[in-house]
Amino acid sequence: MSRITTVSNESANTEQLSLLDAIQSQLGMVPNFLRVFAHSPDALKAFLGLHHIANHGSLDAATRERIALALAQQNECEYCLSAHTAIGRKAGLNGAEIEANRAGSSQDAKAAVAVKFARALVEHKGEVTNAELQAMSDAGFSEADIVEVITHVGMNIMTNILGKASRVSIDFPKVGLKQAA
Repeated sequence: MSRITTVSNESANTEQLSLLDAIQSQLGMVPNFLRVFAHSPDALKAFLGLHHIANHGSLDAATRERIALALAQQNECEYCLSAHTAIGRKAGLNGAEIEANRAGSSQDAKAAVAVKFARALVEHKGEVTNAELQAMSDAGFSEADIVEVITHVGMNIMTNILGKASRVSIDFPKVGLKQAA
């Protein structure tokens, strides 16, 4: 059960409802974690702004989802893992790729470097090594790409924390944290 309630359309104030309506029109639904964010319209606007900027960068949707899957698993956020499994499939990821991402890798060699780098950022609280940065460059990632990976890591940590702290109800097909052996 959710420890922080979701803001329903019926309980929303004018500002919250305006934000929820905008999300509905863009996504065709309002995910529960955004309804939790809606308690603070400013926090929701900040998240949506960061999300918009991050999604218009140089990283393709599949790479963004690979990172999100890896971090949801690493940070043990079942809501985020469920959401990004569904979104990842829409971005073209198959079951084997999703499993590889959850394990911290990818079937795509370049994407595997980005996923490993993202996990290292979390594990070491940003204190990555010169070798890890060089591996990103060697794989063909520009400094702008590296900054975008760091941005996605920050955004995913924020949503993982919100999902775990609130215990928001999962409104995507549920995916358990335990991986197949």
